[in-house]
Amino acid sequence: MFVVNIIIKRQKMLEILQYDFIQNALIAGVLISIAAGIIGSLVVVNKITFLTGGIAHSSYGGIGLAIYMGIPVLFGATVFAVLTAILIAIITLKNRTRIDAIIGMMWASGMAIGIIFVDLTPGYNVDLMSYLFGSIIAVSREDLIYMSVLDVFIISIVVFFYKQILAVSYDSEFASLRGINVKFFYTLILILAALCVVAAIKAVGLILVIALLTIPTYLAENFSSKLSTMMIISSILATIFTILGLIVSYSYDISSGASIILVAVVVLAIVKLFNLKK
Repeated sequence: MFVVNIIIKRQKMLEILQYDFIQNALIAGVLISIAAGIIGSLVVVNKITFLTGGIAHSSYGGIGLAIYMGIPVLFGATVFAVLTAILIAIITLKNRTRIDAIIGMMWASGMAIGIIFVDLTPGYNVDLMSYLFGSIIAVSREDLIYMSVLDVFIISIVVFFYKQILAVSYDSEFASLRGINVKFFYTLILILAALCVVAAIKAVGLILVIALLTIPTYLAENFSSKLSTMMIISSILATIFTILGLIVSYSYDISSGASIILVAVVVLAIVKLFNLKK
């Protein structure tokens, strides 16, 4: 009986994989996980999680503006997120005083702008919850192409400037003494974080994206202190969390974004409990 149940479940899984939207979701999950693993490591090491959260929520303004103007949503979110990242970089490099209040203001302003533009769009009645909490099952072929381009760009930049990014991430003063343009690479890291946020919108949404960036990296730190290795491990963990989250989402008919993050949180809790018992 046990063997029969396994065979039935296996057949169901194979049937599910035949659907285009499931195939798209799996491909999107891998693409997003690669970006999240790489950029998440940079976000955690540089201690810019709060700044990245500000970029993520501010990019909602780009979503609303894109809907209002009738242009691709991911493109609108990308432009808005990159501009926000540059603005945050300029502000934080000049003066970090009250940066929490400034980021909070930008956070709220971006969300407000997005909501207002959506309200002003005539005849638009699509549920925007997918942009806030993710809907990876609704990913289209065009979205996959856009995510692939973002992935290639992120990987290329990180590989090409790896030594400079490594130096700036761990010791900015020493990097400056070596002639590395710290301001430029700090801004570049924030821009890469903005691009990663946009890539992850379809998977986990703007509200949950920070968890996907930080949890795999936090776990990866237990296995390696080397940045490049941390990026690889983080990407693998993010991929596992995404696939398991998709299975949970499909099995229980619940939100895919929330399922992915819940899987990540459960694994993190198990690891922490295991470490406490040592």
